[in-house]
Amino acid sequence: MLAHESPMSLGPGAEGCHYERPPSEGVRKACEARLPRATLRRMAIGSQRRTELLRGVLDLCLLAVMDEGPAYGYEMTKRLRDRGLAIVGEGSIYPLLGRLERDGLVETYRAASNGGPPRKYYRPSSAGRLALALGVSEWRAARDAVDAVLAPVKIEVA
Repeated sequence: MLAHESPMSLGPGAEGCHYERPPSEGVRKACEARLPRATLRRMAIGSQRRTELLRGVLDLCLLAVMDEGPAYGYEMTKRLRDRGLAIVGEGSIYPLLGRLERDGLVETYRAASNGGPPRKYYRPSSAGRLALALGVSEWRAARDAVDAVLAPVKIEVA
């Protein structure tokens, strides 16, 4: 370990829970079981943390997958899943799509579907494409700042 690196620990009571790379589900749960209950109540862990992190950028992710071509809700969740965001379901995107539409960031149209009711397709408006470009720039700056803080942390599995 380098002098500026420190092992990442899950806190008091979680001895032996240091990660070199993301732990398996079993290892993560075993280490979480050693954490004081108060820590777990205050700290987002696992999928809850991913959900909280995603909440602030899901609008950008939706605009990005729409920018590839118009899409309806389920199709957007498939595109997101294909890129590693399987945690996003249809139920979580429709309220956000409604807000994007009210804010003028997306345009919509209806088109016939195979054997069902017409589907509502979404695509970024010109304001949506500008919001996407600005948001991606802000995301990259924030990601780079967080990476600068977290990069020196060495994580190990003991």
